[in-house]
Amino acid sequence: MEPKKIFDVVILGCGPAGIQAAIHASRKKASVLLLGRLNKSSLFWAHVENFMGMFKTSGEAMLTTGLAQAKSFGAETLEEDALRISQTGRCLEIETESGNVLCARALVVATGTTRNRLGVPGEKELLGRGVSYCVDCDGGFFRGEDVAVVGGQSAAAGGALTLLSMARSVHLVAESLDVSPVLKAKLAQSGVVLHEGVKPVAVQGEGKVSGLALSDGQTLAVSGVFIELGAKGVLELASSLGLTLDESMKYIDTDKRQATSVPGVFAAGDICGPPLQMAKAVGEGCVAGSNAAMYAKNMKLAQEGPDEEQPQAQ
Repeated sequence: MEPKKIFDVVILGCGPAGIQAAIHASRKKASVLLLGRLNKSSLFWAHVENFMGMFKTSGEAMLTTGLAQAKSFGAETLEEDALRISQTGRCLEIETESGNVLCARALVVATGTTRNRLGVPGEKELLGRGVSYCVDCDGGFFRGEDVAVVGGQSAAAGGALTLLSMARSVHLVAESLDVSPVLKAKLAQSGVVLHEGVKPVAVQGEGKVSGLALSDGQTLAVSGVFIELGAKGVLELASSLGLTLDESMKYIDTDKRQATSVPGVFAAGDICGPPLQMAKAVGEGCVAGSNAAMYAKNMKLAQEGPDEEQPQAQ
């Protein structure tokens, strides 16, 4: 197997927090990889008029300029989501959509929050009774059963593939499938039953899930419905890495350095909680990126010994 590439800092999320973290980490001479797509950030579709120094501009323009800045300082980019993250020895191993496996000395989680729910009848009523928002957390409860995953991005596709090893049958319901060609090929070659071009209209069941009604009139006889919209969310990341969440169980708990409960893992932006504003995300990205680079440098020194002193950018 080809050796995994090791980065000082890998950043999950291509929004304002992630890009700012990439800028600051790169300026400290760290090797940086930024994972994600600009158009998956909520800022991409917004207009900004409450950020210092800006009267009014588009979020797309700000993100595009910010990404160019990060690249100018040496950051590398990969337009993919992380599917799996695990701690292996003193390195964090990250598997992306296309099957790339990378290693990071430090990780910055800046994926934002998934604010969307399906909003269909039965979803709220059957939450915890067959409806789940986390395959990694709850998939094991559905061994030998028939399940459905709802979503058209990497979290849903990856979740469906994960469930194949547990459930009797797995349906993937996607109004539009937007994943990498490699991940799409994996789905096509797997036993996942894809329902593309339709959407759920109701979760059915009395006391527990018994079916998922679709917009084409079909009803899937399933006992579990996993709603996985977007990229990997906070619950999945917390489950795989052991991150501590706040009392609401919606956001990652961090200290003033933007450090999480797991050494080498930092977080910034909306995933750390309100106010869900760009100004806060940028500030936290600055702190997280700087401290992640410092952590990676110290780890590298401990592992490899001192190297020639590098001048540090301010």
